[in-house]
Order: sequence, then structure tokens, then C-alpha cells
Amino acid sequence: MSILSKLEFVALDISSKNYLSWVLDAEIHLDAKGLGTTITEGNATSSQDKVKAMIFLRHHFDEGLKAEYLTVKDPLELWTGLKERYDHLKATVLPRDCYDWIHLRLQDFKIQQYRERGFKKYSDLISCLLVVEQHNTLLLKNHEVRPIETSPLPEANVVEAHGQFDRRQNKNRGHNNVCGRSNGRK
Repeated sequence: MSILSKLEFVALDISSKNYLSWVLDAEIHLDAKGLGTTITEGNATSSQDKVKAMIFLRHHFDEGLKAEYLTVKDPLELWTGLKERYDHLKATVLPRDCYDWIHLRLQDFKIQQYRERGFKKYSDLISCLLVVEQHNTLLLKNHEVRPIETSPLPEANVVEAHGQFDRRQNKNRGHNNVCGRSNGRK
């Protein structure tokens, strides 16, 4: 029985959807392991380092890609093969994503407050939208408790104090009547 090791990052999908992020992750992890030179031109790395790099790269492949690159044993050859196959995405996907970011439209037509803030980072925009979403959720919860144009509920302390005052007056009247005295008369 084989032991499955945990992936350091998401495996490269055969459909190339995650190629751009995968390339960056793979380069960073290879450099961290001291194997970054195995995928550069004119490298003079040992065969042991090349094997380690190949194991690492193939470990982060989709099963379909493993089958396609089954005969490749050099990490540089594998790296250039993937580059030839998927590098066109930098010219097609990246500009489209940049265009989408520039022309991002939000459903805030009244004052366009998000566009006026001029967010440069996606994370800043998302954190602002999350705060706004929490505020809207709180407003909806408050509205569900007491919808607009309904009479407000009486204050709990006022009702208690008013009820105690009425009971005292009724109690005193009853007591005075039992003793045979009337209110204000002797």
C-alpha cells in the first residue's frame, strides 16, 4: 500500500485553467528546495537533483498530464514542453483579466462609492464589500424584528413601573375602603 503525500499546492490541471498560478508556485517551491536551477537553460545540476525535481513536478500534475509526459526524464525538457503548450495563456488570459478588473461594475448605481475609492488591490475591494455585506445583514435582521411603519414595542421598564404604580393605587384604595374610610373624608 502506497503512502499518499500531501500536495504543497494545487496540481496542474490538464485543461490549463490554473497554469499561470501553478508555474509561479512550482518555481517558488523548487527554489525553496534548492532545485530551482534544474529548470533553467544551461544548468549543470546533478542527476540526483534532476530526479528530485522530476518527482516534485510530476507529483503536482493531473493524471492526464502524467500520462502525456510519461517518457520525459529531464525537468528542463518537461518545463519547456509545458511552456510551449500553455505559455500562450499569458497573452490571452492575463489581458482579459486586466480588462475585467478595470471595467469591473458593481451594483451601486446611485453613488458609485466603490469606484470613487479607486481600489488598486482585489483584496482591498473584497474586504470593503464584506464589511458592507455584514452591515446589510444586520440591517435586514433589524428590519425583520420590527418592519417599517409598525408601532414600536413599549419599553419594558416603563411597563413594569407603570404596572406597579397602578397596583399601589388600587391596593391603597381597597385598604382605605376596608377600614371604613373614604378617600378624602373622615
